[in-house]
Amino acid sequence: MSVNVNRSVLDQFYRYKMPRIIAKVEGKGNGIKTVIVNMTDVAKSLNRPPTYPTKFFGCELGAQTQFDAKNDRFIVNGSHEANKLQDMLDGFIRKFVLCPECDNPETDLHINAKKQTIGNSCKACGYRGMLDTRHKLCTFILRNPPEDTGSVKKKEKKSKKKDKENGSSDGEASNHNDIDAPDAVDGDDDDQDWGEETTEEAQQRRMEEISAHAKNLTLSEDLEKPLEKRVNLFYNFVKQKKEDGAVDSSDKEILAEAERLDVKDTAPLILTELLMDENIRDQIKKYKRHFLRVSKKYVSKELAKEIHAKAVPFVKWLKEAEEESEGSGADEGEDDNVEVVYSSSARELKVESVTPEKPAEEEDDLDIDAI
Repeated sequence: MSVNVNRSVLDQFYRYKMPRIIAKVEGKGNGIKTVIVNMTDVAKSLNRPPTYPTKFFGCELGAQTQFDAKNDRFIVNGSHEANKLQDMLDGFIRKFVLCPECDNPETDLHINAKKQTIGNSCKACGYRGMLDTRHKLCTFILRNPPEDTGSVKKKEKKSKKKDKENGSSDGEASNHNDIDAPDAVDGDDDDQDWGEETTEEAQQRRMEEISAHAKNLTLSEDLEKPLEKRVNLFYNFVKQKKEDGAVDSSDKEILAEAERLDVKDTAPLILTELLMDENIRDQIKKYKRHFLRVSKKYVSKELAKEIHAKAVPFVKWLKEAEEESEGSGADEGEDDNVEVVYSSSARELKVESVTPEKPAEEEDDLDIDAI
């Protein structure tokens, strides 16, 4: 069964389809693993290598991955359900497949190994931009670029060079080889972006983009370190800012460092440990911006809809309970609103002293025997 590549689009006639993920759990105990049976077909629908979404699952789940392209086996360690992987695939599609301008999946990735950047171009709307390289998968993509038409052309050029060096038995063919333009005329794919505009403004704009991405790529090998070491790096970074007296105005830098090291989930705990003491009430107001930046404010639209749907019965119950309390409160209010009016025309009460009646004098005792 196929689904829309962009599952937020509910149109059943949406032209971009992909097969649903089929997951098969193998092994037991510590050796349990999940084999994604149709990963090759899914990746083909997305125009991405099958290793990219598999590695993305590993990054999101914190699990190791294995690739065996010859036997079509793409494995994620651990036991994972197909529906869970399908939801994670939506995140991969949003980050690395859909065009940010038109939400169309007809995009290509362009790897620039020299500048350590990942470009994104859309065939539908003509958008050209750079991907955010802070995700762990970007390191894997930079080390394992996709095979595009440019690499195929380079291979053809290399084969032609070998033919020239080996020579040809046909004299006419050798004459044609002499007429061929030099390879330098074809240009280098790495400098393709620089050939678009040569104005000073365009060059300055590109330099600013490169410098911004270079900041995110500094010490990119830190992402390969285990979580404990990355947390310690972030702890030392915040501690140094505090010792230098610059922590008050470094909320943006702290956020960038937490995102670079992918420790945003544990950042609030570290900030609490370093910035809070017995004066926590005043410090919460002082470092409010720091905590708001590293805290998760929003959820996806799909999750928000699901939360609202499940909260409907509870909200309905609250409204009914509120109406009942208002009704009972009105009844009690009627009793409470009774006003006692004292009239001056009322008859004055007279206090009379009542003397107790004296008991009757006791009669003489009668002798029963005398009767």
